[in-house]
Amino acid sequence: MNQMKRHMLLAVTVQACFLVSGAVKAFAANDFRSDNKANVQASTLRLDSMDGLDVQGVSEPGAEPVKMQADVVSYRGRRALRIVNIEGQGVQNGEQVLAIVKTSDFKDGTIEAEVAGVPREGAKPSTRGFVGIAFRIQGRGSKYETLYLRMTNGRADNQLQRNHSAQYESEPDFSWRRLREENPGVYESYVDLEAGAWTRIKIVVAGTTAQLYVNGAAQPCLIVNDLKLGDAHGPVALWAGSDTEAYFSNLTIK
Repeated sequence: MNQMKRHMLLAVTVQACFLVSGAVKAFAANDFRSDNKANVQASTLRLDSMDGLDVQGVSEPGAEPVKMQADVVSYRGRRALRIVNIEGQGVQNGEQVLAIVKTSDFKDGTIEAEVAGVPREGAKPSTRGFVGIAFRIQGRGSKYETLYLRMTNGRADNQLQRNHSAQYESEPDFSWRRLREENPGVYESYVDLEAGAWTRIKIVVAGTTAQLYVNGAAQPCLIVNDLKLGDAHGPVALWAGSDTEAYFSNLTIK
């Protein structure tokens, strides 16, 4: 009898091991993660090629097409997507470049990436090096939300300039300029930044709220409680502002 019980226990243990092994393989194959409430699917792009990206310029109505360059280069020890936004001078809100992730459709969740940015060579002195993430894109870039960094502001000698290091915009109706004029200090904030260095950003979106985290901080540096496009959904894109040389690596959307 004891021998029979031992055989039955061994069979149950082996079967359980196969079930656990199968579950681990299934999660690994689909890149799923669990938050103990629901399984969350994550997709990651290393950004060591242009595959899966639709790069386009966004300018004000009636303006000339944005002059830009997009390619994959080696930057600070890794392969990365580089976007150089060549123009923006003389335009009130500046031209912007979106590298849209073609297969993405994002509503709520988390977007993470490593970014770096500096003013491009030959840029005007007021250029800050604008780099960030756009999300819930509508109409191939006609409308979108974006959270971005002004890279040279983070360690500026002027405190007011430092307070403009992180920024929220909702294009085309709520530019940084309008938001600053109508609600000073509400949609931008200070965060420590080193221009040109790889910087980890995380954006957490839920409904009409978004939070921006930088370099693994436990608390967000910027909170937006009224996303202007409402509870929308749409693709995610890498974002570069005017007169900026921007780099992107390891994008994760979940």
